[in-house]
Amino acid sequence: MSEKITKLADAVIKSTRKENPVTVCWMRRDLRLEDNHALWQALRSGCPVLLLFIFDTEILGALREKEDRRVAFIFSAIEKMNRRLRQQYNSGVLCLQGKPEEIFEKLLADYQIGAVCCNEDYEPYAITRDRKVEQLLARRGVPFRQYKDQVIFHKEDILTAAGKPYIVYTPYSRAWLLKYHVGEQVFYPSEEMLDNLLHEIPPVLSIEETGFHDPGFCFPPAEADDGVIATYDRTRDFPALQDGVTRMGVHLRFGTVSIRRLVLRASLLNEAYLKELIWREFFMQVLWHFPYVTEGPFRKKYEAVLWENNEEDFYLWCNGNTGYPLVDAGMRELNATGFMHNRVRMITASFLTKHLLIDWRWGESRFAEKLLDYDLAANNGNWQWVAGTGCDAAPWFRIFNPAEQQKRFDPRQEYIRRWIPELGTPQYPAPVIGHTFARQRALERYNV
Repeated sequence: MSEKITKLADAVIKSTRKENPVTVCWMRRDLRLEDNHALWQALRSGCPVLLLFIFDTEILGALREKEDRRVAFIFSAIEKMNRRLRQQYNSGVLCLQGKPEEIFEKLLADYQIGAVCCNEDYEPYAITRDRKVEQLLARRGVPFRQYKDQVIFHKEDILTAAGKPYIVYTPYSRAWLLKYHVGEQVFYPSEEMLDNLLHEIPPVLSIEETGFHDPGFCFPPAEADDGVIATYDRTRDFPALQDGVTRMGVHLRFGTVSIRRLVLRASLLNEAYLKELIWREFFMQVLWHFPYVTEGPFRKKYEAVLWENNEEDFYLWCNGNTGYPLVDAGMRELNATGFMHNRVRMITASFLTKHLLIDWRWGESRFAEKLLDYDLAANNGNWQWVAGTGCDAAPWFRIFNPAEQQKRFDPRQEYIRRWIPELGTPQYPAPVIGHTFARQRALERYNV
């Protein structure tokens, strides 16, 4: 009898779904309820809003580690939203796994969808994915509406006087700041309209059902400390300081914080921190205008650099055993936590490309696997900057001396000893290569 009642209830729910139109808010890089542009637009549509997150098998299938912290972070962010939505609105985020096109085919069969709203994503795969979903929905007469949310300015918002994209950061940042300060700051109070959500608690999808496991990692808080932002220009270069940086990267990557609110705070508290956020947008607009950078150098002449690409050296670098303490500490921190201090990122990247003469794309891929805050535009842009192959890159002849960097930014060896307990013992390896030799070799290769 109970089975019959359950089937009858399911049939009633499906019938009700088909009779009453809903607006779907497809969440991707915007896992928050506050100041969410697409969510705000969906909640104003006049239809109940179904929140949707798709665990895209195309993306998940490329992840080699089944305890990937980023997958766990997504689950934790969704669960945080769901706790509030269940308690206050009898609602929640519908989580489904599969290819987005197939998921929407299923949703179109289960719901009467009036429109699909989402925030824009500028990565090449995302653009192709969204185009396919848009075409699918168009065949059914369903509008697909995208909104700017993860950046302040995008696409053609900031161009040169000649109408071309900027490829040098400094003039871009000046134009960005001018446009920001003369414009009106707009926020989207989506959190005030959550009564318009669809009052239906969806079934729970566990992380194990996606083929992954929760590593039990403690993620950084989503709220940046004002004091850390205010002193950022004086503390950001010292990796031993636990509160020298905000660790907002992962929250910006998955949209658990509003870029608009963070930029406003930065504009009031610290220009150096604000300019780091502008670098993020600079690399995003480079990726948008020049998508070929995902495959090779922005400056194509650097495709001719003759790399050594020694696999044994690469293995030593990956595992923090090069004999250069600051490089090794950074790589060990990355492997253990998914985080690496920004100053150390530059040093480790310079060491790989200039000392070991290993193609920057090898390092870019390694960071893509390990970084908790991995972002394609920033990762690609920063690796090309260090390697000297990108737009507005560091000159090819700029080669960090790891020993000198250590003296300047970790003079008491607090950071390196935190990650290399065997430092100064026979267990710690000798340098894999001499700095003077490596520097001269790199200069010769790049010069050719």
